[in-house]
Amino acid sequence: MNRLHSKCALITGAAQGIGKAFAARYVAEGARVAIADINLAQARATAAELGDAAIAVEMDVSQQASIERAVGETIAGLGQIDILINNAAIFSAAPIVEITRADFARVFEINVAGTLFTLQAVAKHMLARGQGGKIINMASQAGRRGEPLVATYCASKAAIISITQSAGLNLIGHKINVNAIAPGVVDGAHWDGVDAFFAKYENKAPGQKKAEVGHAVPYGRMGRAEDLTGMAVFLASDEADYIVAQTYNVDGGQWMS
Repeated sequence: MNRLHSKCALITGAAQGIGKAFAARYVAEGARVAIADINLAQARATAAELGDAAIAVEMDVSQQASIERAVGETIAGLGQIDILINNAAIFSAAPIVEITRADFARVFEINVAGTLFTLQAVAKHMLARGQGGKIINMASQAGRRGEPLVATYCASKAAIISITQSAGLNLIGHKINVNAIAPGVVDGAHWDGVDAFFAKYENKAPGQKKAEVGHAVPYGRMGRAEDLTGMAVFLASDEADYIVAQTYNVDGGQWMS
């Protein structure tokens, strides 16, 4: 423990799910954490659970002013930002002939632009401090391949892998490491909506798709949020100083690259 002692982290979409698991693990490892989320009440509740090492900030990654305000509040509350996890994202799915421009724009505004411009805002702070830092983007196995009904989401996560590579190469000269994590299928409340979508378009019974994807994982089950926290700690630690512009699969063996 204490691998992140004295570090300060900003985690987006951290009020629940994977982001909350990251925050809890970071606090356990000695970091102070800003729980950034569009749902401020839930962010405050999560911060209260984690104790004095956590603060809550309201953040809508689709709005530049909100990004800049949240980064400023994090710096004011924690004193600095040593680590950023770009976790906030949304899922969308539709057959190719039913994709709308509005849905496409919303997914890319949150998943891609939200990641890029949050990274940019934090990188500016890290550059000004001159102490380097660690930035972790959340990609997905969906960014490694196309899927018949998930074109927009897959494309958004492929863009995250590409941004990670470009930003990593651009910033490493300032000792700012940019890397990414690509989860596989991770269980959680969001999977109810995913399962309902596939039930509709693949004519499956409720719960059938979720059971199928879990059985298809070589490890033998769907991932859990906690399965991702070890990689998030490693990439934020000094042990990852020589790792640049990489995307790591944490998916129970679903994808090999």
